[in-house]
Amino acid sequence: MNTTMPLCAALLTLCAAAAPAAPPVPLPDLPGLEQDSVVRSGLTNCRRVFERTKVGRVAYLGGSITEMGGWKELVDADLTRRFPDTRFSFNHAGIGSIDSTGHAFRFGTDVLARGVPDLLFVEAAVNDLHNMRSHTERIRGMEGIVRQALAANPRMDIVLMHFAEPRHTADYAAGRAPEIIVDHEQVAAHYRVTSLNLAHEVQRRMAAGQFTWAADFRDLHPSPFGHALYAATIARLFDRVWTGAAVEPPALALLPARLDPFSYDQGCFVPIERAERQGMVIDPAWKPERGGTRGGFVGVPMLVGDKSGDGFRLRFVGRGVGLFIAAGHDTGIVEFRLDGGAWTERDTFTPWSDGLHLPWALPLATELTDGPHTLELRLTDRHHPKGTGTALHIRNLLVNGHVE
Repeated sequence: MNTTMPLCAALLTLCAAAAPAAPPVPLPDLPGLEQDSVVRSGLTNCRRVFERTKVGRVAYLGGSITEMGGWKELVDADLTRRFPDTRFSFNHAGIGSIDSTGHAFRFGTDVLARGVPDLLFVEAAVNDLHNMRSHTERIRGMEGIVRQALAANPRMDIVLMHFAEPRHTADYAAGRAPEIIVDHEQVAAHYRVTSLNLAHEVQRRMAAGQFTWAADFRDLHPSPFGHALYAATIARLFDRVWTGAAVEPPALALLPARLDPFSYDQGCFVPIERAERQGMVIDPAWKPERGGTRGGFVGVPMLVGDKSGDGFRLRFVGRGVGLFIAAGHDTGIVEFRLDGGAWTERDTFTPWSDGLHLPWALPLATELTDGPHTLELRLTDRHHPKGTGTALHIRNLLVNGHVE
């Protein structure tokens, strides 16, 4: 493994190869910066696989900052440079707007089914904030991702990242840690996975006068400068943990007890074909009449209905159930019940639905007794005051368990 190239020179090489528009980031270290890189169990296992098997699988799970081109391509190039004899498979599994709840339910399909990673990068602090996920949801979502990852590969190395966002950097500037990052760090510490606090690093560097948000970083969807900074921090982590000869990994340990007994650690997609339809139909290539869309949520099969009484039934085994929907201007209020109980209303309209059919993970019931259940759902004739219709567009059914 070649680790002799200085960090700044390596970054310039990567930027030239993978993102020609990216400016260099020759930023000096700062006092306290090492506190934002918490190694915990390190990245010993993936290095051993890369060097000994000459094959490596790396996955990137996140929202639009991961979906857009930038930091992850720079990391791909860096890993390829460090391990020139290793044949890598890179899974770029970013979907805009998705948060830790959505990631936990799509993890099996979008990550594990494409090849169980040796090294996994995860980011959700920005979208957990923007999607207004609660403390409980943030723990359940992030813990669900980590437990599924370690259950699939107990030696998987995981890097949990907290990307920059103006409210996060404002919190740090005021001397307080953002609640979302505190929650994600609780999961990282419990499972002893590595974490990188990019939000705090960005705030530290701006406070030191190294750059500004408006002129350099520009947005929570970073400029090329911001992407290069993220990649440089990851390169610095690699330099820190991959020194000397590779060592044998420690003996495998059992997963610790769950932080939350209802964590989404059995979260999965259930195909819409498994629903027992009652008026709803499957559109093989759904698209809205108007409004923005996200890739993967247009021109694909959707379980759809648009009139009161349309619905479905789903029989499943597990602790929770929900919907993965395209929540647009025409999405309305639905009713559901579990196991023949009382009907409960849920509005599927979001703060962004007026202009975008937002990919939205909508848990319906999350604290069920682990066992067999039946979900019944039906559309009503009502909708949000800002909505225009009573439709429902379901991309996947969500189950924290399985279907038989």
